[in-house]
Amino acid sequence: MSKLTRLFTVPDAGDVEPLEDYGFFGPDSVTWKVWGHVATPVLGLQRAVVVEELDPALIAAVDATGANYARPATRYDRTVRYFATVAIGDSRTVSKAADVLVKVHSKAIGTEPLSGNRYDANDPQSQLWILLTGWHSVLKVYELYGGARLTEAEERRYWEECSIAAELQTCDAADVPLTRDGIRAYFEEMRPHLAVSEAAIAMMDHLLNAKVILPDPPFFLRPGLEVVNWFLRAGTIATMPRWMRRLSGFDQPRAVDLFVRPFLRAAFGVVEHNPRLKLALTRFLTPGIEPMVTPYLLGVTPEHPEVLTPAEARERYGFAKPSEAHLELRARQHDRVFGRGEAPSDDGLVESQALLGSLAQPTRAG
Repeated sequence: MSKLTRLFTVPDAGDVEPLEDYGFFGPDSVTWKVWGHVATPVLGLQRAVVVEELDPALIAAVDATGANYARPATRYDRTVRYFATVAIGDSRTVSKAADVLVKVHSKAIGTEPLSGNRYDANDPQSQLWILLTGWHSVLKVYELYGGARLTEAEERRYWEECSIAAELQTCDAADVPLTRDGIRAYFEEMRPHLAVSEAAIAMMDHLLNAKVILPDPPFFLRPGLEVVNWFLRAGTIATMPRWMRRLSGFDQPRAVDLFVRPFLRAAFGVVEHNPRLKLALTRFLTPGIEPMVTPYLLGVTPEHPEVLTPAEARERYGFAKPSEAHLELRARQHDRVFGRGEAPSDDGLVESQALLGSLAQPTRAG
């Protein structure tokens, strides 16, 4: 079977290995409706990682590693893998991913150069910022380029489900706003704490360039890739509020906002309503999540058709709450960095590859 043929081959549901259970949301959830849309991994998470860089502590942590420049496709793959795992993965896999992520984040500590304040990727407020920018970005993109606006009841359920996802990070689920107005208020409260440095501008510009995460195409397809890249960049910027565009320096005429919307809605609509194309896009962009996405797309019933809570999963599989996990390791990392002035250890990175994908950078478009 050629690579192209395999790309567009949809297996029979009976040949697909089922997941262990429905995880923490399941087929009746608003999370599956929104996060399962094709626009989510393409534009939703691109918007999320771009907006995240407005947090000085986060950009300091990301810029210190250099991974977004050295391994952009890997960073994208691992980000999509984590969020897809949380949204549609089984409870055991999600619990393992949440636990190992605390270990990975334990090394993302240091001193923010603008303020001189310490940063820690496991800090609850930092994790809340990442969580809410992710869930808000996905919803924003879904409503603009995917499905219709959620009903009031659906929206409340969506943010209640976001608070479930918060239990998989070191933040407090009680801090998750449960309404659209509450989310707006959160971003208003964050505005005075956001800033744009040269590092942030460079990183945002880099992350708005979708070419860095795409497989290297044949030369005759490269002009088309430039067109796709322009639409994705413009489509992401169009979802950002004016104050955020002014702060970051990334803006465009309102006419461009209006121009890209029907094209992106039409393109995503074609893929969304064709399982063959949707699965092919998954294999093309993030092949590592195919074992999770295929049962979801084909409606394969899991071995145990149940939905758990994070607390039930922790008790069943023996994991600690993320906020209480790996405290000794986190203390050792703080001592290495802030006490002895050494680089943090790489605990958790190798272990994370089985759950979040390889750390090696594949060949991508330039």
